[in-house]
Amino acid sequence: MVAAAPSYPFGLEIDPPASQSRLAIFFRYLLAIPHIIVVGILGLVAEILVVLAWFIIVITGKLPGGFASFILNVYHWAVRMQAYIYLLTGKYPPFAMGPDAGYPVRFWGEAKLDGRSRLTVFFRLFMVIPHAIILYILQIVANFLLFIGWVVGIFIGRLPAFIHDFVSGYLRWNTRVGAYMLLLTDEYPPFSMS
Repeated sequence: MVAAAPSYPFGLEIDPPASQSRLAIFFRYLLAIPHIIVVGILGLVAEILVVLAWFIIVITGKLPGGFASFILNVYHWAVRMQAYIYLLTGKYPPFAMGPDAGYPVRFWGEAKLDGRSRLTVFFRLFMVIPHAIILYILQIVANFLLFIGWVVGIFIGRLPAFIHDFVSGYLRWNTRVGAYMLLLTDEYPPFSMS
């Protein structure tokens, strides 16, 4: 089991590569459509709450607990869905918000509600630009490797280990930056795939 940087308040644990159904690998994107739709709708609600939370934090220095809970629970589901689409697991994700300790990909962390930095929240979009540039490049590489992994996976029934490791690292980094962008923490994410 590989875990994210322990000093950061959010992370992602991903089980090692395991055998998957070749047929499920072949039809992975089709199988994910119900999750894509539901998470897309919940994600729109979460994005509206993030915009409202931005104003609230800038004015009061606090993140409302109800907002944080909804955003965080939707993010758990979204991360599981991404991991399934990225072939990191063959286990179909549950239709559920919040953490799932039994799923092979586990997002963890707790939102910071009080004592928020109004200044870093105000400039959040600008502060994340270096991460966005690097993650964009890593996403291109990950997508190329995933295509290769998809083709290979259809034949061998698993994602090759080096592709699993790279995509896991990309998703780990992307997940930490996502938690930062969703205003769940003020701690600047590390530039790391571990």
